[in-house]
Amino acid sequence: MIWIHTVSAMMQSSGDINDSDSELSAAMTTLRFNKPFQVLTQFTDEGERETLADYINMPGIYAAGRLDRDSEGLLLLTNDGQLQNRISHPDHKLKKIYWVQVDGEITTEAIQQLCDGVKLKDGLTLPAHAEKMTEPPSLWLRNPPIRVRADIPTSWITLEISEGRNRQVRRMTAAVGFPTLRLIRYAIGPITLDKLASGEYAEVDEQMLWSLFPKLPARQNRPHSKLRSGSHKSNHAKAEHKKLSPNKTDNKKQRR
Repeated sequence: MIWIHTVSAMMQSSGDINDSDSELSAAMTTLRFNKPFQVLTQFTDEGERETLADYINMPGIYAAGRLDRDSEGLLLLTNDGQLQNRISHPDHKLKKIYWVQVDGEITTEAIQQLCDGVKLKDGLTLPAHAEKMTEPPSLWLRNPPIRVRADIPTSWITLEISEGRNRQVRRMTAAVGFPTLRLIRYAIGPITLDKLASGEYAEVDEQMLWSLFPKLPARQNRPHSKLRSGSHKSNHAKAEHKKLSPNKTDNKKQRR
């Protein structure tokens, strides 16, 4: 069972939030997080852009893989270095499912091209699974929303790939004539966004992830706490993560 706790911004500003997240960092090893639009997948930034530290108060935990700032959805985080490497390393080719809103009413021919493989500047993509879908019923509002042109419709597809090239999904849909307007990662292997609002996180049983690498030794289960997820922004989180990070150079190594 996963326990969700939510803390309002009013409580945060008044200083009523305790350090429960920090106290649980040793037990809450692996998380799934629904990354909002325009949030960097790192804990520090030289500017004023939002980072993971605005949402997760868990020093010592880092993103396993990358998700572009202008993309939304599922991001896995862990303080297990070996698991982080397994998830993010391109050799392991974990299957990822994306919900993609494209410009125009996508055609059957374009869907088939995505399935067969698309020629990009860095080579032909591997065969994928793609199909047209209706707008996801659980979809949250994006801030800011996409630009909609009155005379041109939009459509949604689900796309499953096992590669991790830079901005691959966006380049694939553009190559078949339907540029991406909104991109949401729904799943990584068996882990999904289900029951996570934008900006929320929840604990994941890391054995589910280790099972995707059967030829590699799995870690022993670690102790878990009853409090396993959250959804609040925290300036305290950013300060704590900066304090525990060795230096900016090490932080940059975590940017994917």
